[in-house]
Amino acid sequence: MDLRIVEVVEYDPSWPALFDAECTLLRHTLEGVAIAIHHIGSTAVPGLAAKPIIDMLMEVTDLQALDALSDRMMSIGYIPRGEYGIPGRRYFQKGGDNRTHHLHAFAAGDSNLLRHLAFRDYLRAHPEASADYGKLKKALANVCENDLERYCDGKDAFVKRLEAMAVKEKASNHSA
Repeated sequence: MDLRIVEVVEYDPSWPALFDAECTLLRHTLEGVAIAIHHIGSTAVPGLAAKPIIDMLMEVTDLQALDALSDRMMSIGYIPRGEYGIPGRRYFQKGGDNRTHHLHAFAAGDSNLLRHLAFRDYLRAHPEASADYGKLKKALANVCENDLERYCDGKDAFVKRLEAMAVKEKASNHSA
């Protein structure tokens, strides 16, 4: 049973710096494997309330090369969780029960890279959608009784709707 507290807090302007520091650590640790590391999730959207966990998206040369560096990842506090429900992903958590970072890694060219970045960029470009998302997350945190699955289920339809709009907008911007 997961005993973590589901807490949504106001945006913290230190989150980008926390991402930058972690990005530097990861690049040093994963030299030659990490192609790009992006700050994603709610902590990457200025003004958006979020669970205070830095979400990162890493594009890698090869998932097997990343797997071979699991010991290095553990030495800097990351626990490898394998695909963790998404085929073609490698997922890592840092911080134990008081998580500080989540890292999602995909091989170069994986469509999940576009999906995550489009969602982040959409929220950054649409303050009204970001505000609605923040309100929803706060409301869910107040009623989910620290049940992370219940919290995530409550966001699911909203996130999928926004994600579809985000991917469509990204595609139309690239074809223009």
